[in-house]
Amino acid sequence: MLKYHKYFDCAPRIVNTNSTVNVTIKPLYDHCRLHDDQDYKIALFPVSGTFGQTEVLDAERVMVKSKGGIITAPLKFDSEQEHNLLLEDADGKLIAQFAIFALDEDLFDLRPYKGDMHMHTNNSDGVESPAYVAASCRKVGLDYIAITDHRAYEPSLEAIKSFEGVDVDLRMYPGEEVHPPGNPVHMLSFGGSFGVNEFFKTPEYEQGVAELEKELTFMPEGVDRHNYASCLWVYAKIREAGGLSLFCHPYWIFRNKYDVPEYLTNLLFEHQPFDALELISGYFIHQAESNMLQVARYYEERAKGKKIPIVGVTDSHGAEDVGLFGWYYTIVFSKSSDLRDLIDGIKGLNSVAVEALPNEQVRAFGPFRLVRYAQFLIREIFPIHDELCVEEGRLMLEHAAGNADASEELSGLKGRVKKLYDRMWGSDN
Repeated sequence: MLKYHKYFDCAPRIVNTNSTVNVTIKPLYDHCRLHDDQDYKIALFPVSGTFGQTEVLDAERVMVKSKGGIITAPLKFDSEQEHNLLLEDADGKLIAQFAIFALDEDLFDLRPYKGDMHMHTNNSDGVESPAYVAASCRKVGLDYIAITDHRAYEPSLEAIKSFEGVDVDLRMYPGEEVHPPGNPVHMLSFGGSFGVNEFFKTPEYEQGVAELEKELTFMPEGVDRHNYASCLWVYAKIREAGGLSLFCHPYWIFRNKYDVPEYLTNLLFEHQPFDALELISGYFIHQAESNMLQVARYYEERAKGKKIPIVGVTDSHGAEDVGLFGWYYTIVFSKSSDLRDLIDGIKGLNSVAVEALPNEQVRAFGPFRLVRYAQFLIREIFPIHDELCVEEGRLMLEHAAGNADASEELSGLKGRVKKLYDRMWGSDN
């Protein structure tokens, strides 16, 4: 974040293309005061350039004055791209610089929501309780989550129940990591209304898989038909529950090999029975090659014409001193953070997977248009968003620890991110 963002308030920062928007620059401190009796200049540089441009672009300067120490300038945005807004004094000395992103209407009407839908607690092989993990997620700036313990649906409900009756903006949804008997493929249910693992003890599962096996006429000889049919059954059951089904970490190296045989990965990519791919999974630094392979495979499949919804997850097993927690997440561009809107956003190819390794440049992966926008948000908007979430997460942890006063304090913080977004997204005149 540039120092100017700490010295000034500039809004809006996300605008609609083909519109003229009043952009306001307001100093926050005395050392950056604007004077009504002085002239200032505004310049707007489109980062991607302009149509027909053949040489270095120098934006036209427009003279402006402050009123009550605040500058308001009507600015025109012609195309979807980032713009650099420069504020200069009358002699051309730079006073402040801001980035503004212009979006076409389909994306402008959506909002970005950060989330993680693959995490573990002490109910499986994690460290902390579901309530502790959930609160910690808000503390690192997430808007929605799902606890997804191995073979266990109830812990995700425990996280939700821990904050019943408390005014929190973090959206918590049911989830579980699904492990069919003998099947090496890890699958995830995000938002399902019932658990899937419990069916593996019933005749319904084996009978259903046997029926699906009969339909696999395309399977090559010698291939394990049961495991692939098992995947089909699980993905269908997750959708029956109203959840989003995920194909997890396909290039995870476990016991000296990929955990999922390549032939099975190839079949899953070819026929795509899952709803979304864990494009960026929760790997430690020494396992980074696995994410590189998943990204390369994704872009190769996209080049073949495949439309593959994607997510980024931590697969974390602890929020404190374990690693992974907060390193990866998904940005979904959707109408709201309601479950159905999030699922529709992901399935509608309106999501990116994000890698935010410690002390490294944050990187988004996915469709170019969304990645370009996501990198702007990561640089310009999310630092402000995340600062608002820190206090909410701290109070959620206090509530989970039994502090009766924390609930009332949380109620006073509710809606702050929405207010930020309402201010950052500007309507045209």
